[in-house]
Amino acid sequence: MEIESQSKLISTSWEGYADWRNRPALINRHGGLVAASFVLGVEVLENLAYLANASNLVMYLSDYMHYSPSNSANSVTNFMGTSFLLALLGGFLSDAFFTTYHIYLISALIEFLGLVVLTIQARSDSMKPEKCKPDTPCEQVHGAQAAMLFIGLYLVALGVGGIKGSLTPHGAEQFDGETPQGRKQRSTFFNYFVFCLSCGGLIAVTFVVWVEDNKGWQWGFGISTLAILLSIPIFLAGSPFYRNKIPRGSPLTTISKVLIAALLNSCASRNSSSAIASLGSSPSTIPVLSNEDEETTDNKEVESVNIPSKSLRFLNRAVIKTPAACGALKCSVQEVEEVKMVMKILPIFACTIMLNCCLAQLSTFSVQQAATMNTKFGKLKVPPASLPIFPVLFIMILAPIFDYFIIPFARKVTKTEMGITHLQRIGIGLFLSVVAMAIAALVEIKRKNVATEAGLMDSTKPLPITFFWIALQYLFLGSADLFTLAGLLEFCFSEAPFRMRSLATSLSWASLAIGYYLSTVIVSIVNSVTGNSKHQPWLSGGNLNHFHLDRFYWLMCVLSALNFVHYLYWARKYKYRAVNS
Repeated sequence: MEIESQSKLISTSWEGYADWRNRPALINRHGGLVAASFVLGVEVLENLAYLANASNLVMYLSDYMHYSPSNSANSVTNFMGTSFLLALLGGFLSDAFFTTYHIYLISALIEFLGLVVLTIQARSDSMKPEKCKPDTPCEQVHGAQAAMLFIGLYLVALGVGGIKGSLTPHGAEQFDGETPQGRKQRSTFFNYFVFCLSCGGLIAVTFVVWVEDNKGWQWGFGISTLAILLSIPIFLAGSPFYRNKIPRGSPLTTISKVLIAALLNSCASRNSSSAIASLGSSPSTIPVLSNEDEETTDNKEVESVNIPSKSLRFLNRAVIKTPAACGALKCSVQEVEEVKMVMKILPIFACTIMLNCCLAQLSTFSVQQAATMNTKFGKLKVPPASLPIFPVLFIMILAPIFDYFIIPFARKVTKTEMGITHLQRIGIGLFLSVVAMAIAALVEIKRKNVATEAGLMDSTKPLPITFFWIALQYLFLGSADLFTLAGLLEFCFSEAPFRMRSLATSLSWASLAIGYYLSTVIVSIVNSVTGNSKHQPWLSGGNLNHFHLDRFYWLMCVLSALNFVHYLYWARKYKYRAVNS
């Protein structure tokens, strides 16, 4: 009777998943569109809280903390880079020790605390540097005031990282990847995840930025604090519907074990003629440890049917029986294949970093460019930090069109389940980034020509040129972001091993982080190389009109084009893994 009830429970529950009370997740009760809808609602508030400050932070640091334009830009890119890089920590903890459910709740509380610190500092004049006085250099924030600023910022960064590393895979885990309907619904989820991310961004770069510029930064930080606080009960309301993936131990341990075992066995094989002979033969003759062999003695003979694949053959050495393979380094075929899946994802991930380096310009130099231009739209004066409204609106329009019209049409034409593959989506985004940087360079040339003709090179007055010119580069980079981010999130999640999905999905956010860091490095290198006794650096000067920003954008265009060619090589080489593997 007990065996019968257990088999019935297994047939009606999701294998490898539990509900929020750590009981088996039931097929007809947990997961699906209802559960994912709570995640999408939370994403609107979460991104509102983050982007409201990140999009305008460069102006806050310049005007209130008295940083120079270059230092403000670098501080913002470092902050945003750290936020996204910490997504790897959130993804790792979700896979290894906690569930995505718990990591989100912990991270939201940490971000809330960081925003409270920033709100208090923005409200109190004694916690900020004194206002600039005429004919006196502005005093940059330092000491305890700087410590408070960066404690608040990096608590927010830690919280954002945990949320990015857990919320996306938590939503994607609600769908059954073993059925065509489940995979289609999961693909739709990723499209609408970017859509909801943009909805939060729309409110952030319009209403909240307007509040920051006209009512004070304490109100802007306060709205962000309220948004992240409201997201917690909304997330908790979906608890009865969630299915939570049960952690299966550290994925980094598995990856490290396979790499070390392959290296040690490779060294040992050089001193063994039999091992060399075995490696030189067909992979089917390699003696390996199957999953069952992990619990048996070393002397048991292994059937040749349990063999690793032919790709990345150097990792196959991890399962060869040699004296170098001690007990702690025994690797099963499954573990080796899982590490191979992750290794194959890495080149695609690396090729998206350059795009995110270009996106970093939207939060730094592009905002400063717009601040020098005529930002009036009729009688309304648009804050420069609200410029991201253009890519945000375009993403919100394009995402439903893509899901309801483009994908179904592509499925009919290609007669495939996906219609447009993940790698094709990423490739379209990378190509659009090349076009965007070329447009950015041409617009900057036009802006500087207007400044020269109007005799306003040394003036702080708005130039007689509309800020809508800057919107062009935002439009193309926003489109690139939609294609690449949604494609990369789904690609990493669906192509990664089950036990490593959260960590692999976090690579999408880590790509953003490295892109922001790379932007800082490129700015520093460009200034070092171009600055000498006769010429000032490209990205330095009394004001933005004295920068050679057009040359910098052309450099980014060339680097993006080279990166796109590099991506095509890896994309053509990549082979998707079997759907049910």
